Amino acid sequence: MDPAPLLDPVRLLPAAGRAAAPWSNGGGTTREIAAGPPGAGWSTFAWRVSLADVDRDGPYSPLPGVRRILTMVAGAGMELTVDGVRTPVTERFRPVSFAGGAATDCRLAAGPVVNFNVMVRDGRCTADVVMARGRHAVSAALGPDGAVLVVAVAGEALLTPAAAGEPVRLGRYDAALLAAGTAADLDAGPDGVAAVVTLVPSVTPVGG
Repeated sequence: MDPAPLLDPVRLLPAAGRAAAPWSNGGGTTREIAAGPPGAGWSTFAWRVSLADVDRDGPYSPLPGVRRILTMVAGAGMELTVDGVRTPVTERFRPVSFAGGAATDCRLAAGPVVNFNVMVRDGRCTADVVMARGRHAVSAALGPDGAVLVVAVAGEALLTPAAAGEPVRLGRYDAALLAAGTAADLDAGPDGVAAVVTLVPSVTPVGG
């Protein structure tokens, strides 16, 4: 799903009702959380954030011109092989970044995993992914097209806008999209973890 243009400083994107799209190779399913710009498809998105349930070993679909940032949020671990280089993913909540166009294969360590995926298209957007615990200041003061997406990836989280507005409570895998210019206080509690994804549009030089 693509979020509608933000009218409120903070927009809740609940986990309930997200459609699960099966992979073409049958190795898992993906639930899209948000993408931009609104209405963009696979060939036109600047950024895309999703959760993937990975059920078995297998290759990743190549995505030339896209940067992937993958974070395992549930499961016992896996091993990625990216252009022949093995990268163990054994620790939850640790982002791993790699080129989407690279030949990538996944081997599960001990059963299914859930991955939090951020994809940004080269030359159109950059993303910074922080796995926040406890209290964390969130700011989307990034210019007219910037945004911050907050996703509770473990436990619950409370997002309180700095300006007037009601706190937004996030259950597991719920998300909130903050419009540019919005600041908030995030509290993931003593045991929770929230992904904070800062999305910054790339600036094309004049005449470039």
